[in-house]
Amino acid sequence: MKNYYRVMLGQKSVHAGECIAGNFIGTDFDIRQNLTNKLPEEWREFNKEFIPVFLAINPTKTKIGAGLACAALWTVSKQIQNGDVVLCPDGTGKYRVGEVNGGYYYEPGDILPHRRPVNWLNVTIERTSMSEALRNSTGSTGTVSTVSKHREELEKLIGGVSVPKLISTDVSVEDPSSFALEEHLEDFLVKNWPHTEFGKDYDIYEEDGEKAQQYQTDTGPLDILAISKDKKRLLVLELKKGRASDAVVGQTLRYMSFVRDELAEEGQTVLGVVIAHEDDQRIRRALAMTPSVTFYRYQVSFKLVKA
Repeated sequence: MKNYYRVMLGQKSVHAGECIAGNFIGTDFDIRQNLTNKLPEEWREFNKEFIPVFLAINPTKTKIGAGLACAALWTVSKQIQNGDVVLCPDGTGKYRVGEVNGGYYYEPGDILPHRRPVNWLNVTIERTSMSEALRNSTGSTGTVSTVSKHREELEKLIGGVSVPKLISTDVSVEDPSSFALEEHLEDFLVKNWPHTEFGKDYDIYEEDGEKAQQYQTDTGPLDILAISKDKKRLLVLELKKGRASDAVVGQTLRYMSFVRDELAEEGQTVLGVVIAHEDDQRIRRALAMTPSVTFYRYQVSFKLVKA
């Protein structure tokens, strides 16, 4: 099954024209070497080798920032498969749609030298034609983001057939039959972060336009990584649609352990938050023994307004 990605062609789409004319997408990140034989199937191996390279070139950057940069570089160069679809803003409020049709190649001395060939389709998607949820996903900061969860809408916009999906398949959610808008909980939270309870004390971690959303760890991607405004605390947020089981506490603790061991700077503490629609006695018991993890319930509001 093909996947869908939103890929930026330089900051503020500055290289969109050249990429479209040259039939490619690409990245940079100051890594000046051919990666043809340096792209393992496993992103952890790539990060292990190239985070030190990135930090040597950019000594003022953080380990989190290095991880974000290397993850974006690996995703565009390796994870995106032939046949996957990319949506690329052209700087005018529209998205060009292309199909990746070849493997990684390197163009030293040129813009975005780490490249993939693309067959640009005769399709342009207006941002105004997207649902709010899709606009939130495609409007996220960073070089690349996965938007496959909007597959049905994207296929309709591109010319395919849309089949609504209302049921979550997340095994750590015990009651997946939740309102369809909950599919977009993460995008909504990121979009409205300054107005949330967390926005008063924390910012979503961001460096050079790369935001720590779906940040890769060695036990899976954590949903959101935030940092306190005084830079002393890192906050791991795990989002669950429906009612969360007590298994999510262990999952959150695993992410927190990775952040503490691999990302935190000296003196930084790590806290966790679980956000779900409902809790129960089991998760309350588990949380009672883990004071570093806090639980929040969210509410979905729906109303009809007569035109």
